[in-house]
Amino acid sequence: MKKNAAELAVYALEQLGIRHTFGIPGVHNTELYDALNNSEVIEPILVTHEGGGAFMADGVSRSARRHSGEIGVLAIVPAAGFTHAASGIGEAFLDGIPMLILSGGVRTDTNNRFQLHGIDQLDLAKPLTKAAYRVGHQNEVVETIYRAYQKATTGKPGPVLVEIPVNLQLFTDVVPTPLPYADYLEQQPVEEDEGLAQLVAQVVELLDSAKRPALFVGWGARAAKPQLIQLAEKLQMPVATTLQGLSSFPHQHHLHAGFGFSPSAVPAAQYAFDDCDVLLAIGTRFSEIPTGSYSAEVPDKLIHVDIDGSVFNQNYPAKVAIAADAEVFMDELLAQLEEKPDRPRHTSLISGIEKRKADYLQQWLQHDSKGRVNPARFFSHLRQHMDDDAVTVLDDGNHTFLTAELYPLAEPATLLTPTDFNAMGYAVPAAIGAKFTQPHKQVFAIVGDGCFMMTCMEILTAAKHQLGVMYFVFNDGELSQIAQAQAMPYNRKPCTTLGKADFEGIAKGVGAQYVAISSDEALNDGIEQAIKYANKGQPVIVDVAIDYSKQTAFTSGTAKSTFKRFPLGQKLRIGARAVMRKLR
Repeated sequence: MKKNAAELAVYALEQLGIRHTFGIPGVHNTELYDALNNSEVIEPILVTHEGGGAFMADGVSRSARRHSGEIGVLAIVPAAGFTHAASGIGEAFLDGIPMLILSGGVRTDTNNRFQLHGIDQLDLAKPLTKAAYRVGHQNEVVETIYRAYQKATTGKPGPVLVEIPVNLQLFTDVVPTPLPYADYLEQQPVEEDEGLAQLVAQVVELLDSAKRPALFVGWGARAAKPQLIQLAEKLQMPVATTLQGLSSFPHQHHLHAGFGFSPSAVPAAQYAFDDCDVLLAIGTRFSEIPTGSYSAEVPDKLIHVDIDGSVFNQNYPAKVAIAADAEVFMDELLAQLEEKPDRPRHTSLISGIEKRKADYLQQWLQHDSKGRVNPARFFSHLRQHMDDDAVTVLDDGNHTFLTAELYPLAEPATLLTPTDFNAMGYAVPAAIGAKFTQPHKQVFAIVGDGCFMMTCMEILTAAKHQLGVMYFVFNDGELSQIAQAQAMPYNRKPCTTLGKADFEGIAKGVGAQYVAISSDEALNDGIEQAIKYANKGQPVIVDVAIDYSKQTAFTSGTAKSTFKRFPLGQKLRIGARAVMRKLR
């Protein structure tokens, strides 16, 4: 049979169960888009910018049903298409999110130099992807895409690039009957978890001897949520999550303590982890944000479990380190603990967590927001109106940590947020990707005005496809997270005041509805109106006049912890500068 590479690529994607691709057609992939147009399974989505497309693909992967196999797919032109998408690809790479990137490539059947888009993408992709492949012949296309998908979804997930030169897309050649994906899988070796039982036996021994064991869970543990709940209740372990792992444990559970446990954490989490003697950390790398810029104190008896063995003993040494899938590990752990008696309900711990959560919320509710929207009241109303299984999407900024501290995620909610790469502009397109994947669920984004303006034109895509995504834009006219960080050491906030944007005008321009929430009194009606629009398949921009005058525990705690670790001479210099500027 004779096929071109574009037809074969679409066959492979259909075999993988892909339903959408995101990108922009160009000279080097028009054949691919023509083949996608013929597919009865895959819908190619035109985006306004490849960066938005990459965030949409990320949103697809993060919100896809567990074990569905669905991941986000980019279909882009080489060179500029790749660099435009690089922020989203980099976010997926550091956050451990699977993504398949199909790119055109320059012709390989000529000796001509200086071709359009002529750059070595494989070199360009190295620091941002798990792997990058260039197809050499039409008969390599299907299995290369299968191999890329396997690479993207196994071990620590991540993005993988497949470059298909344009001549292979344009021209047909003789190829064997393409292999179905199920047959390809049967040919792959099966990896077994050797020695897991022996390592888990060490974990059981440590947990059995612990007086105050605790759980710290990240995004990598999210699929083991039922097992985590069972373990926490059996051993009466308080649970803290990373930022990315906020939805890995139900917030309304009596053993949930909060986000992080460092001096940057909320009081309930600091209290619950204060005298922890054995810490079981699952699906986390102990990176900068969840550790409060590495200020967290971790006990000597650290049990560290992660799919990626390279993360062990980096920032905190582990007593026992286990490279394993969270579900597999938890199933083995619970099996070995089955015969051991449950610990009695730790009433003082539970009441202490409950009291500190209530006290912290009350502090926020009593804060004078001077006519603007109080963050705690906003999140309280939002929780009352949103479905328990809604998908929440955050961006990078002050709103991120307000959400982490004040919005109690229900069960089985999903939360998506950029973390280690920390790309601003994530939320608007990622929410669109999530809505494509979960069309029957409520999908809403909480996003700062600065982040929103980076990618708000992608709402055109939501409007075109009648996606009822709600965008709650925290509008204060500043890059507030940075402005707060500048205020104390510099006594000024250079280059953080935004231009005044007309969000109602933006809504009109992109085909979205508009709702203004200017005070606490407008919260109930404003959120209800936004939901009504979304239920009709209309994206809606909700302009929230948020009060950012009170700092989160994360912001104030991290600033203090970081400053404490500065050399004495630098502390004095920075402190003196702040005092002198305040006296002027």
